Amino acid sequence: MNTLHFSIDQPLRIGLIGTGYAAKLRAETFQADSRTLLTAVAGHDPEKTRVFCQTYGAEPYESWADLIDQAAVDLLVISTVNRDHGAIARRALEAGLPVVVEYPLALDVAEAATLIGLARDRNLLLHVEHIELLGGMHQALKRHLDQVGSTFYCRYATINPQRPAPRKWTYDPELFGFPLMGALSRIHRLTDLFGPVATVSCQARFWDVPSTSLPSPYYTACLCTAHLRFRSGLVAEITYGKGETLWQAERRLEVHGEKGALIFQDDQGTLIQPQGSQAIEVGSRRGLFAKDTAIVLDHLAEGQPLYVTAEESLYALKVADAAQQSALTGKTVEME
Repeated sequence: MNTLHFSIDQPLRIGLIGTGYAAKLRAETFQADSRTLLTAVAGHDPEKTRVFCQTYGAEPYESWADLIDQAAVDLLVISTVNRDHGAIARRALEAGLPVVVEYPLALDVAEAATLIGLARDRNLLLHVEHIELLGGMHQALKRHLDQVGSTFYCRYATINPQRPAPRKWTYDPELFGFPLMGALSRIHRLTDLFGPVATVSCQARFWDVPSTSLPSPYYTACLCTAHLRFRSGLVAEITYGKGETLWQAERRLEVHGEKGALIFQDDQGTLIQPQGSQAIEVGSRRGLFAKDTAIVLDHLAEGQPLYVTAEESLYALKVADAAQQSALTGKTVEME
């Protein structure tokens, strides 16, 4: 879905939106790859952006709009707050720039669909990062899934107690979005494994910052649990929580089938079958942003396939939106 090609004789000029953790890993990858040149960076804080650019040899811009309008770049990478993904991607695509964006593509399903259509019409790359699909746990799951037979139940829980809760954008509902939309990988991992969803029901609770003389945009904790019934008949339970009111960390994914089960706890995997249990090798979670970046560059330079499509990301976003609607209305939502 793109016409851009480049060679190592002419490095791809990169524009980067964001100066946080993911942006730093992207910048390190671009700096280490002779095929790319990190040219321009725009961040939220001018001083932080200046220091970031000094570290990675790029030119700072006051805003993402200025970067898109003024900088000479060949590819735009969006690594900033979720709320702004859609607006930045639209401006870049309208300017004729291929786009790489961290998930979610947008916090609004209709906007995300419009962006995919815009990229298609202009024959431009629109890649939505989903590095969890590249991770060791997901790849181990896919390798061993057929050994548990017909699957009927999945439980996926990520609980992150944080005390005190940080006053950062991931605790701001406007900037982060609904929990399962901001943390879209929880749903996308399951739709990648089990296919289309039939119905969604969800409950969510938020704990606000204690009242002070000044209003706060942040919450101190959230807990969100969704039940997905897949068209295959499998039932999945997804729990996502973070913040001060949670007391025990958990990162667990279990899949149950008629011939066995797969259990992943933190970085350990186990295959359980009637004849006994065996440990499963789970690869490292390190280096996934670099791997995602390399796949994108191979796609642009050589036409190699990407590991995920924007349409697949959009479908996961639709399921997350259904979860949000269910949490708001208290009703089960049927997927089209």
